Amino acid sequence: MRPLRYSINVTLDGCCHHEAGLPPDEESMRFWTAEMERADALLFGRVTYEMMESTWRRPPDGVWPDWMGASEIAFAEAIDQAQKVVVSSTLASVDWNAELLRGDVGAAVQRLKAEPGTGLWVGGVTLPRALADLGLIDEYEFVVQPVLAGHGPTLLAGLREQIQLELVHREPFGSGAVAMRYRPKPSAD
Repeated sequence: MRPLRYSINVTLDGCCHHEAGLPPDEESMRFWTAEMERADALLFGRVTYEMMESTWRRPPDGVWPDWMGASEIAFAEAIDQAQKVVVSSTLASVDWNAELLRGDVGAAVQRLKAEPGTGLWVGGVTLPRALADLGLIDEYEFVVQPVLAGHGPTLLAGLREQIQLELVHREPFGSGAVAMRYRPKPSAD
């Protein structure tokens, strides 16, 4: 069974708005590129899909924008080429190597997890909360930014039940950010 990994940047006070942390640097871009490359497919809700597509989709002329350095281009190429699954009840269609997922999200994600491969990746805010409530996330990876945002959406706000986690990996960055990977603790039944 393929594990489902949830990865996101988060500030020390729990804000997970995409602009709340430190500006991306080469080290963090290498980290996120590796995350994209180790996933068989990326799961997005509509908002995250549209945000990522508007920034990281290869332009029609094939030339990446001038603002991108080597590390941004590597990330853009990894995410551009990745298979994507978009959960949405409002989009009529998707492209960008994507398929549209409608209906029972839990059952559909369970089917995706049952397929052979190395793993699935989910990002964003709303979809991961729903998947966490269903007990479908196998790993939580938070890149904790040394920033206090003081506002914005917070990580997994509104979970129905507490999820106990155990730390399985920690990777400090030169910027002061720390990537921490957790797995749900087995139940004590």
